[in-house]
Amino acid sequence: MPDTARSADRRPGSSILVTGATGNLGREVVHRLQAHGAHVRSLTRHQPAPRAGVEPVVGDLADPAVVREALGGIDAVFLIWPLLDSSSAHGLVAELNAAAPRVVYLSTTAIDDEAARQSDPIVQVHMDMEALLHGAGLRPVVLRSDTLASNTRGWAPQLRAGDMVSGLDIARTAVVDERDVADAAVAVLLAQHDRLDQGPHLLTGPEVLSRADQVARLGAALRRPLRFQALPDDLARSRMLADGRPEPLVEALIAASVRRPESNRITDHVERLTGRPAGTFAKWAVDHAAEFS
Repeated sequence: MPDTARSADRRPGSSILVTGATGNLGREVVHRLQAHGAHVRSLTRHQPAPRAGVEPVVGDLADPAVVREALGGIDAVFLIWPLLDSSSAHGLVAELNAAAPRVVYLSTTAIDDEAARQSDPIVQVHMDMEALLHGAGLRPVVLRSDTLASNTRGWAPQLRAGDMVSGLDIARTAVVDERDVADAAVAVLLAQHDRLDQGPHLLTGPEVLSRADQVARLGAALRRPLRFQALPDDLARSRMLADGRPEPLVEALIAASVRRPESNRITDHVERLTGRPAGTFAKWAVDHAAEFS
């Protein structure tokens, strides 16, 4: 896999559409694109807070008319598919084909390319989306990300109340800093065409961590004796539903907890794309400690 981009090889004046622009990762992608002088348009389901230099489009990514409006004059798209079913993505793909931008799709390292069916609905929809984009001839650049460090922000309410984090356990993975994923995404979005590698690029952190490991590293950053408690499925389900999470998402998260296998894979693909090694979760925890205080 060649280096996809360096600052000297980036296209000036690009117009980029960012989906999921208000999420943990999307915000980082927008910030970096602006720093590189790109024109940024966001597509969000709800009206976002005003952000200087970002042109908002509000609507449903599954609505072809909204996608058509958002794609006008766009050179590249950072695509995050937010649903657990790819069937409503066909209109999106048709509009992408008509507009012909570069497509950078955020997928997951949990995909098993040898399996006909994936471990759980979350991984399955990523595989389905990859197949749909490739099948349409779009030649997307696929970034398969491992578990994002920013997922732990969901623990903040518990840590403001005490020193215990309880929830679903998941298999160990090489947790990756979302800032590294954003840097990799921007490198690909702004790369010259002759520097482009479709991937899939497997973006991991430098060490394999369990949820208990993450809680311990967060505790070290906060200087508190934090502990992780794995909840039984039924209790975790009732808590997530009480918090207002949609039932299909809750069931998908439980399926991921039960069925998704552990991954010991660590790659250097972040460094190949960005020119620097992936950061540790411990460093992420120090940088974000104030959010948990």
